[in-house]
Amino acid sequence: MKNIAIYPGTFDPITYGHIDVIKKSLKIVSKVIVGISDGNQKNFLFNIDERKEIVKKALFSDLNFSKKNIDVISFNTLTTNLCKKYRSKIILRGLRAVSDFEYEFQLAGMNRKLNNMVETIFLMSDIENQIISSKFVKEIALHKGDLKKFTTKSTIKSLKKIYE
Repeated sequence: MKNIAIYPGTFDPITYGHIDVIKKSLKIVSKVIVGISDGNQKNFLFNIDERKEIVKKALFSDLNFSKKNIDVISFNTLTTNLCKKYRSKIILRGLRAVSDFEYEFQLAGMNRKLNNMVETIFLMSDIENQIISSKFVKEIALHKGDLKKFTTKSTIKSLKKIYE
């Protein structure tokens, strides 16, 4: 039986922290569905189609991940509904710092109430990537800083197009 995990997020843009979570999850599940959410009311830098394309380029072109183990989709629904659609019993969430835990703990509890067949698995990125957030990556790009330690080449290219 295949273990399919849903990794939901806005990925605006994808960072090495996100990528660490994907890498680590592939050690414990057979397939990861990277679900790019357009459902919350954030002011996104990239629209949903751009974010989907940026994630695909980062994973499959820059890093040569296998397409047989990873799908990249967009969604505008509850994550638990996405789990039903893809027959997944696992939601992946990344933790960077203790400050993330309270929100993530509450979110996991709500998802469990919505579908008690779904478990949330928390994964931490490697220590050098725990400080990275999409918000900081955008700020560094805005001020023309060096992004090489935070995200992939194609993602940097996309950010530079916005901020030039």
